[in-house]
Amino acid sequence: MRNNNNRPLELGKPSSGKGRLKDLLLQRDNRICADCGAPDPKWASANIGVFICLKCCGVHRSLGTHVSKEAPFTIVFHLQVLSVTLDDWSDDEVDAMIEVGGNSSANAIYEAFIPEGVSKPGPDSSHEIRSKFIRSKYELQEFLKPSLRIASGKPSASLQSSFSRKIIDSFRSTNSSQKKDVGMVEFIGLLKVKVVKGINLAIRDMMSSDPYVVLRLGQQTVQTTIVKSNLNPVWNEELMLSVPQEYGPVKLEVFDHDTFSADDIMGEAEIDIQPLLTSALAFGDPEMFGNMQIGKWLKSDDNALLEDSTINIIDGKVKQKISLKLQNVESGELELELEWMPLDQ
Repeated sequence: MRNNNNRPLELGKPSSGKGRLKDLLLQRDNRICADCGAPDPKWASANIGVFICLKCCGVHRSLGTHVSKEAPFTIVFHLQVLSVTLDDWSDDEVDAMIEVGGNSSANAIYEAFIPEGVSKPGPDSSHEIRSKFIRSKYELQEFLKPSLRIASGKPSASLQSSFSRKIIDSFRSTNSSQKKDVGMVEFIGLLKVKVVKGINLAIRDMMSSDPYVVLRLGQQTVQTTIVKSNLNPVWNEELMLSVPQEYGPVKLEVFDHDTFSADDIMGEAEIDIQPLLTSALAFGDPEMFGNMQIGKWLKSDDNALLEDSTINIIDGKVKQKISLKLQNVESGELELELEWMPLDQ
C-alpha cells in the first residue's frame, strides 16, 4: 500500500511521529504560514522545515520541478511538500522538521537579509507576488546568510540542493563544539539581558510603585534591584542566564515591592530567544564579520513586541534590542537588550 506521495505506508507502525509533528505545529510561530502569514497552515515543506498555507504550497510544489539557471550554475530542486493531516510522514521527515525548529527558526535564516523595498506577501497577495518572493527566498537565496548560500564554480545538470540540510549541518557543527555538561543539563551558552528601563508602569501603591523585574529560564531566576516610587524606572542592569540545550522562552515579570504584604504583579511578557540563538549559531564567530543585521524577531498578535526586533552583529557581538508591551496589566512597557555569549567566550 502506498500513500499519495507514492511512498510505502508502514502498517502497524505507531503514530508517534504525527504526534510530535502536531506538537511542533501548535507552537505559536507555526500557527501562521512562514511565507505569507496566513493563519492555520496545514502544509509543510519538509526538507526546508517550514509550515505553509495552501496558496504558498502551490508555489513550493513548483519549486520541486523548476530548474533554475539564474544562479552561476544549474540547480534542480527536490522539495518535499506534505500535508500535515493527509500525508504519511516518515520519522526522518518529522525529525528534520523538529531539528529546524519551526517557522521562526527557519525565517531567522532565510529572511535574514530582506532588503529595503522588498516586502513579504500577505495572505491575500496575488500568485505572482507570492511566487516571486518565495523563489527569491528559497531558490535564489537572495535573503540568506552569505556563508550558507550554495556556491560552486562548476555547472552541474543535477546539483541536489537542500538549503535546510546545509543550515542544519551548520547548526550541528556549531552546537557540537559549544556544548558543555553541567550536572545533568547541557548548556550551549549564556544570555546577557540588560534591563534598560520601564515606561509608564502601572500604579500599585497610593500614587506610584516600587518596581523590579524578574527573569526566569528553566529553573533559573534572576532579578533587578528595586526602584523606589518610580513609574518610569531606569535600571541599566545586566542579568545573566545559562541557556540549556533544550530551552523555552524567557519569562519576564514586573513586581511592585511591598514591605508588609505580598508583592503585586505589574505585568508580564515572554521573550522568544529562538531567533537570537538561531541567527547566532548559524553565523558562528561574530568577530569574523563587520556590523550587520543577521536576523529578526517579528511583531505579531501572539507576542508582546511593540515593533519588530532586529538581531545584529555589533563590534563582534550578537545583540538584540527589544521593546515589550507588558501583558495582563493596564499599562507599561519595558526596554531590554540581549546579548548571546557562546561558552567558548
